[in-house]
Amino acid sequence: MKNKKAPAFTRKLISLVMPIAFQQFMLALVSASDALMLGVISQDSLSAVSLAGQITFIHNLLLEAMTIGLSLIAAQYWGKGDILAVERIFAFVMKVTTAISLLLIPGMLMRIFTNDPILIRGGSLYLRVIAVSYLLTGISQMYLCILKNSDRAAKSSMISATSVVVNIFINAVLIYGLFGMPRMEIAGAALATVTARIIEVTWCVLETVGKDQVKLRAKYLRRDDSVLRRDFWKYTTPVICNEIVWGTGFSMYSVIMGHLGSDAVAANSIASIVKNLAGCFCMGLGNGGGIMSGLVLLAFSPLILRAANLSVTAEGYLKGMLLICAYYMIGRSVNGVTISGIFCAGGDSKFGLYCDCISMWCIMVPLGLIAAFVLKLPVLAVYFIISLDEFVKIPAVYLNYKKYRWVKDLTVKTDPT
Repeated sequence: MKNKKAPAFTRKLISLVMPIAFQQFMLALVSASDALMLGVISQDSLSAVSLAGQITFIHNLLLEAMTIGLSLIAAQYWGKGDILAVERIFAFVMKVTTAISLLLIPGMLMRIFTNDPILIRGGSLYLRVIAVSYLLTGISQMYLCILKNSDRAAKSSMISATSVVVNIFINAVLIYGLFGMPRMEIAGAALATVTARIIEVTWCVLETVGKDQVKLRAKYLRRDDSVLRRDFWKYTTPVICNEIVWGTGFSMYSVIMGHLGSDAVAANSIASIVKNLAGCFCMGLGNGGGIMSGLVLLAFSPLILRAANLSVTAEGYLKGMLLICAYYMIGRSVNGVTISGIFCAGGDSKFGLYCDCISMWCIMVPLGLIAAFVLKLPVLAVYFIISLDEFVKIPAVYLNYKKYRWVKDLTVKTDPT
């Protein structure tokens, strides 16, 4: 007999998944638009901003850890109808996020990623301006997280999408000097991001003004709930450690490629952008999305190759990297859905940390360093090796999933006062 509940479940799943996939895609377009628009000006501008983006990437990973922790606690309390607990954990996480954003001020960190003086100069300029947006990004991401976990995922996606569209428009105006504005190039890309974040934060705050909305209340900012604070750090600390382990490991791949020449840097910059954009659909659509993203990536490779002003050598590297990215998407989709989705939603926030510590720092980073600087393998061979990291994780992910130890109840009774 046909299961009549299946179509309803499928519609519900799509209604939840598609806004998330769309929002992630639109967020990834911010850094992509900066790099690709600057790529029209010169290969060096593209490379400098892409490498500087690794600093912002680390900041965003810390915000992602805060978002995962907030979602993990807030979603379960929202499901139980305890809005007071949601508001209390929201206020606490907002304080932590603000502190992180204020403390993370990028200095002259470009020398870690490259030894090219032109790239260091351009990347440092970008970081000095973009650092202003860190606090704004932290505030907006927590608001968007609360909207998604209080049955307003579509509104959250609309805010993010509008912010990105505004960001891309201002990018074009300030980078190229349109409508009588000065041609600011790299500084213009960073200033556009700051402006878009101001608009995003303002909209988020306005969305919480109405009745029966989860709000950021001053009394909860002044006084923490000790039980919620303890539970947040209990389940979020492993996620933060995991994001740091994974993020620094992933950035090491850029460090490796950054010391293989400017052509390798430029090709890797575009390949990373494409990989991140396609990965958004993997997270939202699951394993099928990974295969689909890989096929779409291959189909659009000729268009991607014409998107930036690359040298002949860099274009040759990019062709090979895009082919490697196509298979990488399959592994990323499997791990993204299970580690960041199923396991964290079930309450298991430690598995990802253990998995990334072993797969990235004990296996892939050493292999990448040996391949690049000891064996001195060709650029594409090095890129192929460091792109195997997602496939190394799959056996451990499968075994952990089958054991069902990741299912936990994180809610407790809270004081209504």
